[in-house]
Amino acid sequence: MSDDDRANLLGGYLRARRALVTPEQVGLPAGAHRRVPGLRREEVAMLAGISADYYLRLERGRDKNPSPQVLASLARVLRLDELAQEYLLGLAASRPRPRRRRKPERVPPRLHQLLASVQVPAFVEGRAFDVLASNRLAVALSPRLQPGYNRLRSLLFDPEEQAFQQDWARSTAGFIAAFRTSIGDDIDTPRAVELVGELAQSSERFRTLWERHDVRDLEGGTTTVNHPVVGELRLHRDKLPVDDLLLVLYYADQGSESEEKLRLLALHDPDNTHPDAHRIPHG
Repeated sequence: MSDDDRANLLGGYLRARRALVTPEQVGLPAGAHRRVPGLRREEVAMLAGISADYYLRLERGRDKNPSPQVLASLARVLRLDELAQEYLLGLAASRPRPRRRRKPERVPPRLHQLLASVQVPAFVEGRAFDVLASNRLAVALSPRLQPGYNRLRSLLFDPEEQAFQQDWARSTAGFIAAFRTSIGDDIDTPRAVELVGELAQSSERFRTLWERHDVRDLEGGTTTVNHPVVGELRLHRDKLPVDDLLLVLYYADQGSESEEKLRLLALHDPDNTHPDAHRIPHG
């Protein structure tokens, strides 16, 4: 991502989202000789009830203070859901600020104690999806949940993680959208710049999805994975904010086959000396 892109997040978002809306979706004729995917700038402006010149200034970063009414109209035209609209409002509310040094992401002792006590796979991740701490059951579920791993990097490049995901395409789309939500307008932090640069250079899948500017909430959900020892597991995933970190827990429905498999997985863990919580400084 260039310095200009980081300085004009609102314009980049508007460009990305209009490219995903077809003329048919907004009641316009498609035409036979369209040179751009999605909507043209002047079409967005017309449908939103603003001038084409003003919309051009928004996309080019020359006007960074659109009114709430203008943003609501643009959100309607670009077919943004509630979360995406909130993200748009957040970008418009962003103001230039001096670059600040973030404190290193460190897991407080109470979270290490909690990881050691819970009887389900659990780990702590940072804003860039770096694994900062995990318990024994999390590592038994996936070795990629050890501290020092980055969940996006594992998902995009590790063949074992790709096989672990039952629907890799859906998982990558969800993870990258959640990553954009997590980072928000702090895309210029050193860790975000480093990770986005690495992934964009090495992964076409990441580049394609990152350019869409999709966002997704960080509340977790339900996933199905393919474990090499116990087979298919259907697990719920909850993400609980603790300070600037996220505590992530995986658990199965009570009495389900997946719950029994998690018990077997805990017994199977070949590393009986593995500590209940891994610790690394990160930052």
